[in-house]
Amino acid sequence: MLDKIRKIIPGFLACVGLTVIAHLLALLLPTVGAATFAIFLGILAGNTIFRSDWFLPGSKFSESELLACSIVLLGANLNLSDVISVGWQGVVFILIQMTWTITAAYLIGRRLGFGKKFSLLMCSGNAVCGSSAIASVAPVIGADSKDKGISITIVNVTGTVMMFLLPLLSAWLYQHATMPTSALLGGTLQSVGQVIASAKFVNDSVVDMAAIFKIIRIILLVAVVLVFSRMNTEEGKPLFARTAQVHTGKIKISIPWFIIGFFLLSIICSFGIIPAPVAAGAKAVSGEFEIIALAAIGMKVKVRDLVREGPRALLYGGLVGTSQILCAILLIWVLLIVL
Repeated sequence: MLDKIRKIIPGFLACVGLTVIAHLLALLLPTVGAATFAIFLGILAGNTIFRSDWFLPGSKFSESELLACSIVLLGANLNLSDVISVGWQGVVFILIQMTWTITAAYLIGRRLGFGKKFSLLMCSGNAVCGSSAIASVAPVIGADSKDKGISITIVNVTGTVMMFLLPLLSAWLYQHATMPTSALLGGTLQSVGQVIASAKFVNDSVVDMAAIFKIIRIILLVAVVLVFSRMNTEEGKPLFARTAQVHTGKIKISIPWFIIGFFLLSIICSFGIIPAPVAAGAKAVSGEFEIIALAAIGMKVKVRDLVREGPRALLYGGLVGTSQILCAILLIWVLLIVL
């Protein structure tokens, strides 16, 4: 046990150090955020000063265990009753928007020549909640660290661009009206941090409502993991091809422990059992764990992989982001303006 801890320490401290630097940079450019800085610092350090395998156990621990704990702690601030405030139109908007995003992301990815697993990671990251969703889906589809790292990088890059673009778009389309603007931001941006940061460009009312739209997407993460766990990720076979397990009636859906913990904690939060200071503390710890984990994920992304996949992957992210925005604009007009 002690030997295992000693092996973890170097890589873990490296990730913490990168997180500290990311926070300092975020003070200079708060609209970019520490999370985005962390993953790019991780990529830089992982290809230079932290290239040694000596850092691997600690970065792996930070990537898997800390991100899992971060996802669980998100549930402490997710009140299921908040869904009511967006009305049935808002819920329908999110359901259709997520379905479209998953469908479009998968078809675009396959059309560009990406594998099933990478395409499904992009589906979850764009449709639900960025890196947290990718981390949740990766184990149930058997995705490797390289695909996970590159997909998280592309999703973060796409989300960062959209974070600046969408407030300008909402000003032009909706004159920053609260409900449509909140739906646009909360229904399309990839991470919680990006939603909050983008909404801050508008006003506090949009911050609160956009966060609720985002919460609905996060709640649906459990459903996405369940659906993806039933998919056949073997190349050359239909995505929903029947397997031997299906014929024998012994299908086993393995939901990661952190998804169960996340959902249970959100139910507890909905009953008002969690004190406000505890919920605030859980949110703060969750955010820090996620940033440390993103630094670790960045350390695993090798420049040679990005050079090989980069232009095509960035095109992938751009096309998915564009399809999300166009679908959201149409749905907002039909469900939240016309109706």
